Amino acid sequence: MAATTMRATAAGAVLLLALLLVSTNVGRAEDPYVFFEWHVTYGTKSLLGVPQKVILINGEFPGPRINCSSNNNIVVNVFNQLDQPLLFTWNGIQHRKNSWQDGMPGTNCPVVPGTNYTFKWQAKDQIGSFFYFPSIGMQRTVGGYGLISVVSRLLIPVPFDPPADDLQVLIGDWYNKDHTVMASLLDAGKSPGRPAGVLINGRGGKDAANPPMFTFEAGKTYRLRICNVGIKASLNFRIQGHDMRLVEMDGSHTVQDSFDSLDVHVGHCLSVLVDADQKPADYLMVASTRFMVEPSSASAVIRYAGSNTPPAPNVPEPPAGWAWSLNQWRSFRWNLTASAARPNPQGSYHYGQINITRTIKLMVTRGHLEGKLKYGFNGVSHVDADTPLKLAEYFNVSDKVFKYNQMGDSPPGVNGPMHVAPNVITAEFRTFIEVVFENPEKSMDSLHIDGYAFFAVGMGPGKWSPDLRKTYNLLDAVSRHTIQVYPRSWSAVMLTFDNAGMWNVRSNLWERHYLGEQLYISVISPARSLRDEYNMPETNLRCGKVVGLPLPPSYLPA
Repeated sequence: MAATTMRATAAGAVLLLALLLVSTNVGRAEDPYVFFEWHVTYGTKSLLGVPQKVILINGEFPGPRINCSSNNNIVVNVFNQLDQPLLFTWNGIQHRKNSWQDGMPGTNCPVVPGTNYTFKWQAKDQIGSFFYFPSIGMQRTVGGYGLISVVSRLLIPVPFDPPADDLQVLIGDWYNKDHTVMASLLDAGKSPGRPAGVLINGRGGKDAANPPMFTFEAGKTYRLRICNVGIKASLNFRIQGHDMRLVEMDGSHTVQDSFDSLDVHVGHCLSVLVDADQKPADYLMVASTRFMVEPSSASAVIRYAGSNTPPAPNVPEPPAGWAWSLNQWRSFRWNLTASAARPNPQGSYHYGQINITRTIKLMVTRGHLEGKLKYGFNGVSHVDADTPLKLAEYFNVSDKVFKYNQMGDSPPGVNGPMHVAPNVITAEFRTFIEVVFENPEKSMDSLHIDGYAFFAVGMGPGKWSPDLRKTYNLLDAVSRHTIQVYPRSWSAVMLTFDNAGMWNVRSNLWERHYLGEQLYISVISPARSLRDEYNMPETNLRCGKVVGLPLPPSYLPA
């Protein structure tokens, strides 16, 4: 009887706290704020045995983790103490109605050295694992990245019990070259070569395994948020002697299947639950490159509390070939019974029953212009303009900066002409569109669409044709923001263009991105109201052709 009373009292206290939080938010008419101050500097690290310049945030590499709840307002005051302009982009955060904070060169003026700028964005109706990184030039290759973890609000149920701890695992390939050297090589038409190795949470080589990275207590369950923050290599992740239960991917709860290893492609994030159900000892977690002629790997130690037993020598080998990887991707399913960041079930959005109004087929194009290698889509290799595209559009000077729709919805052919220009296409607001990525190259690709989550409905070898739609998963494809495209293969996604703004579509392979494999999609609401898009913040930086121009008329409430 006493235990029952105590449980009832505890439940009442939780309900009272939830009501107080709701009433507080209603009274303030805003969601809670989370503030960060970042001082971005260079530092010297010997990550793979070679001293080199690394981008640090508040002296940290990787940078500080952003922990927040769905609908929190995130305010990040960035002080640029580098010798180059700087921007941060928030990979996977949808920025509803707010491409002003996307942090790409096509949407924001850079933060010049010796100054600061405050980003403000909201994790609107989102949960899951994401990351941030510097988006200008090749800066991403030397750090400046960190995890973003967004948890559900208190009143939203999560389809698993709270773990004993929520741990970040940032894995990625690493080059021993400075980012300016990487850019100079690419500008000269040369390749930066293969990565020097792999890092786990900023540690590589012998340093990755000593001291232990995590400590587990036997009998408990841990959440690992795993993101591939590298620039070229897909990675396979596995834990010696332990299975991993997949629970979330790119911001969506998944059907909870167990895996002994998982391929994590560049730009992708996922969460797994790991049960500490083995004999107390040390165990290795391993990240190794996939689909590369000369593979490399990094190992870090998970130690059970009180253990003095070193890891067993039999480190599990990664799978071979990309067919295995493709079949693993086909096994991923959206959890239709779980709640999303908002109270209505995820499965209530029946994307497979919506008519497609347009198909955009984006074929990766590679060619040489003036002796230099370029990448692009459908024959257009993107180059950033001096004026961010979003600002040029907002101030009605786009005709002086770029031209819309220089490429068609279908590629002109692999051997067609190629030209360099700011690549901007338009999409009609709130239309349901199919986007097909086709990769004729011999190497992997990974594609991302800013501002949106899409349904990754299909992929396969060879060239795409409309007949392949009958192979699509139109029921429970995972809603996500990044999709891999295997060599000489295609991948198809579906999404509603309901987020007004200027959004970057890019290769996550940063060499390809730097050489032009990206574009922007302009989505304009005909209503031009605050219901659909925010006005440009008064604090936004101005540069290029919009300096000194009067502000256009403000959007008004619908």
